[in-house]
Amino acid sequence: MPVAWLGRTSTEDAQDPTLSLPRQLRNARAALPPGWVIVAHFYDVESGRKDLDARGHSRAHERFNIPIPRDGGIADLLEEAKSPDRRFAAVICESIERVARRTYFGTKIEYELEQSGVALCAADEPILTDSRAKRATPTLTRRVKQAVSEWYVLQMLELSWDGFIQHIEQGWNIGKPPYGYLAERVPHPVPAKREQGLTKHRLIPDPLRGPVVTEIFRMRVLRKLSYARIAAELNTDLPRYPPPQPNRADTTKQRWTASAVRSILENPKYTGYQVWNRKARKRGNRVNPLSEWVWSPRPTHEPLVTRQLFDAAWPAASAHPGVKKERVARAVAASADRSYVLRSYLFCALCDHRIYGKDSKGRSYYACQPKKDQHQDADWYASHPKAVWISERVMLEAIHTFFEDRIFGPQRRELLEAAIATTATATGPDRSSDIQRLQNEADSLARRKELLLDQLASSDEDGGDPETAAEFRKGIRKRFDALEYKRRAALAQLETFRAEAAPDEPGDPALLEVIPQLGFRFATLPDALKREIFDAFRLRVRYDGRDRGTQLQVTILAAVAPDLAQIGERAAAVAGAVNQPIRERPRQDSNLRPSA
Repeated sequence: MPVAWLGRTSTEDAQDPTLSLPRQLRNARAALPPGWVIVAHFYDVESGRKDLDARGHSRAHERFNIPIPRDGGIADLLEEAKSPDRRFAAVICESIERVARRTYFGTKIEYELEQSGVALCAADEPILTDSRAKRATPTLTRRVKQAVSEWYVLQMLELSWDGFIQHIEQGWNIGKPPYGYLAERVPHPVPAKREQGLTKHRLIPDPLRGPVVTEIFRMRVLRKLSYARIAAELNTDLPRYPPPQPNRADTTKQRWTASAVRSILENPKYTGYQVWNRKARKRGNRVNPLSEWVWSPRPTHEPLVTRQLFDAAWPAASAHPGVKKERVARAVAASADRSYVLRSYLFCALCDHRIYGKDSKGRSYYACQPKKDQHQDADWYASHPKAVWISERVMLEAIHTFFEDRIFGPQRRELLEAAIATTATATGPDRSSDIQRLQNEADSLARRKELLLDQLASSDEDGGDPETAAEFRKGIRKRFDALEYKRRAALAQLETFRAEAAPDEPGDPALLEVIPQLGFRFATLPDALKREIFDAFRLRVRYDGRDRGTQLQVTILAAVAPDLAQIGERAAAVAGAVNQPIRERPRQDSNLRPSA
């Protein structure tokens, strides 16, 4: 009886594939009935909790010297099982949970093998060679083991998550200290780990690099410089502003880059709080929503910047994790010569892309002009106008009115309660089909990217003409970038649809009472102070160019409500006696249709 052996191990659970996989093969071979022989070896070094479509494509096994010939992974096994000339009639593994750590995927693999006439056996279960043998109890035992295995993994993940939360709340840092801080190491509290020389560490300011971080935030907020412009100024005096050192010495550039500046401006640890889970390590290192971040309940180390300075420097780091890098050529000129008050707050309601500032005949506008070659495959592109424009003056009038009436005005709570009541009775669109379609599209694009990488690796191994190979790699890179752009666009729209489908929390209108009632004209405030207020209240504006409908949204969190009140009082002090009370000045029509 020819048999294929299926193995799997993961480096993430402290296993050594060079030991675990040979052990699995030995146990599987020892459990085989007489006359059964292993003729093929399929194994992977990857997590068993991955989706089945993503299984079997990892190259992690290439990093280990595993003394077992490899015929492929789980994907190759399933593909060969469907072939009429397959080499095996059965598959054996050490235990059923080695197939998958999720019951659904484990039973799906078993079902696909059975449909191809291939039995899936486990070394720790009875192997039934008689077709008349009763299978009810062995099947029940296998399902119980799969369920227990999935429960065990989920429980360990939940306990680990809770442990990380406690770790953060106690003020310990995870990973390499960010630029501007040093590690203050203390012996590990667990005696066994302490004897191994392990430590834990807190953050203390670096006397040389700490002031550099503060200066970067000042350049961003006070001088409104772009990332590239800040990096250029820092590079003029490297002894005074030493650049960051990467984890890998062979990748160091010995100078500041725009991405290094951005990473500093995005890091909330500079406010004195410990923050964890900012990025999803299992999903391409994407930035998680702000609601998933884990903050320490109080400051745990000396801050290098204030919360207000951090929010003003990078307001979109948490609210809009998918924001693109600024174009260097335009950013350098725009930072020095032109600033747009509403930059980073406006979004197009048709495509959900950020609306950018534009100058025409001395007046400021905001425009959304999607490029055909980048968006022609999107569903919204056909209904999107060639260009959507809105005057900055008109939009500012609407936003000023919004803050004067609904944030600082005397009738703000009544207006909010009325809006909540209206929203509670409204029903949103059914996005289930769109969510599934976008998820499938993102998964398909990810698989196509992996295939491109395989083609690139194959071309490197084949050698050939260097000029032709360089042109081939350039073409692969261009296609790879296009697929990645489409994948990110699909994920961004998927996140939007999921947010629309999720029921909104009604919130607590009483939080508005913490914000003082103020009677000043918002239009007379300096632009820098306006942006500080917009950042503090997390302003987000969606503009529909078809009917000029505008939706304005702000967020007031209970944890930062006192800070918002201080910002409002400071704005009133800046306005002073120059402003007339709101009720004494007639308001002009903004020509915008408000949305709920």
